[in-house]
Amino acid sequence: MTAPTPVRDVVVHPDATVLAEATAARLLTALLDAQSHRAPLHVVVTGGTVGIRTLEAVAASPVRDAVDWSQVHVWWGDERFLPTGDPDRNETQARTALLDALGGALTDAHVHPMPAPTDETPTPEAAAEAYAGELARWAAPGARTPAFDVLLLGMGPDGHVASLFPGHDAVHTTGRSTVGVHGSPKPPPLRVSLTFEAIRAAREVWVVAAGAEKAAAVASALSDAPVEQTPASGALGRRRTLWLVDVAATAELVPPEG
Repeated sequence: MTAPTPVRDVVVHPDATVLAEATAARLLTALLDAQSHRAPLHVVVTGGTVGIRTLEAVAASPVRDAVDWSQVHVWWGDERFLPTGDPDRNETQARTALLDALGGALTDAHVHPMPAPTDETPTPEAAAEAYAGELARWAAPGARTPAFDVLLLGMGPDGHVASLFPGHDAVHTTGRSTVGVHGSPKPPPLRVSLTFEAIRAAREVWVVAAGAEKAAAVASALSDAPVEQTPASGALGRRRTLWLVDVAATAELVPPEG
């Protein structure tokens, strides 16, 4: 039996506020639908303005309580290599936006933040190795990562996703689920990121982008530019890749003929 061809869809929303609210509604629906078939679920969250607004919208939705959060694992696509509790960490922002609001409904052991600098993980590489081990612990035999149900990614104006930046060696990392990043063009310079191999293990990858400053990168990624130029073009799900954007971010897309 031939495997289904992965689907790539683009959904356009009026503005960044509606985009975040719609993405939150879509995420809750996806979790509810998936829980009717399997458990536990594995979700990868992202930082950034729209990413955190999306988590806030999930927290504010009355539908959130229909999800069995005790059967949901939360992972991160990348992290700034900063101390635990630093306000610039994606983990800190996600806890404030959503995870703290879920309280006991979300099992502590099912929240998997990327390691901060400690004596055990003094470098991004050490943190990446530790996170790879945690991912493998919840993966099926022979796999490096869980089969993520939904993997959310923001995208920068330069086309980066997670902490995979244009022209950086990390975009070519193979044989590993995580990578330490040095010299990030967006501060701070030290980060930890999933690799494309880990991202592509997800059932569904959702790329969320808003604003005119993202328009060139959206157009480049959707025209399948090389990952060295526009890393977002390499963010693909096994079953589906979903681009969730606002009108401003589509300004440089060429309408299909006909």
